[in-house]
Amino acid sequence: MKRRCLLLVSALGVGLAAVEAVAETWPTRPIKAIVPIAAGSVIDIVPRVVFEQLTTQLGQAIVVENRPGAGQTMGASAVARSEPDGYTLLVNSSAHAIAPALHANLSYHPARDFSAVVPLGITPFVLVVRPDRGFRTVGDLVAAANARPGTFNFSSPGVGSASHLSAERFRLGAGVAAVHVPFKGGAEMMTEVIAGRIDFAFLALGAALPMIRDGKLAALAVNSATRSSALPDVPTIRQAGFSDAEYPMWFGIFLPARAPREIVEKLHRETLKALQQPKVKEKLAALGVDPMVATPAEFDALVERDIAINAGLVSAIGLTAR
Repeated sequence: MKRRCLLLVSALGVGLAAVEAVAETWPTRPIKAIVPIAAGSVIDIVPRVVFEQLTTQLGQAIVVENRPGAGQTMGASAVARSEPDGYTLLVNSSAHAIAPALHANLSYHPARDFSAVVPLGITPFVLVVRPDRGFRTVGDLVAAANARPGTFNFSSPGVGSASHLSAERFRLGAGVAAVHVPFKGGAEMMTEVIAGRIDFAFLALGAALPMIRDGKLAALAVNSATRSSALPDVPTIRQAGFSDAEYPMWFGIFLPARAPREIVEKLHRETLKALQQPKVKEKLAALGVDPMVATPAEFDALVERDIAINAGLVSAIGLTAR
């Protein structure tokens, strides 16, 4: 019995040493990064900015594969089923934590089936209106909407999108009665606000910035906890007087849950180094993305918290999982 125990302890020691050795040498071949949305969106651009630097640090290429579909769940599902060896990772936005509330038969769980590695940044949605509507503050918009209940509308790029839920959280918190008008994409919804056929919208800051700077849209507030470095003169939604309407969008890297912790920690450290590079910081700031610092454990906890928040929000607005 004693000999058997010694052999077991020895085997465990060899196993742990092997895992540590793999993590030490990882990566020895290119890494595939699945982005569950089409190329060209901010969710796609942000990781490409970071991976350019990270490739240099790791000495291996990080190949981005766009795999859109099923509300950003198709790509996530593929990563959840992949070999947990550190060579397939997921880059997703906070939509990662919305999925369970919207999809009844989701083939994975965003928290249990993934290890959150590192946030790549955070960006607010910005509450925008057509400049000539005369709304100088969020309070002006709310007062006008409440003066004519049910006549105001707001747009989003789709039911259940982060933009949609941003607007719904604001609408509920402010007590505004407004009709949701979903479109097929962000460009169309923005065009309708500019044309004056839509009263307000919550746009991803990176997409809204050019229109705000050109004077085609007026920014009333950002829905993050702090002001955006890209729009320092625009108040937060809390500063505008609405305390229960924060709903920013984060971006982050995830590995399958069974990936070695040593690889999770190494990827976390190396990504933090990449994010500190001046050229990376400059490019992300131009996209309206601010730093977001969290350990893997803190990021895991954030995902869990957001899953619960989104479940409550989706229930409150009467959406049903499909």
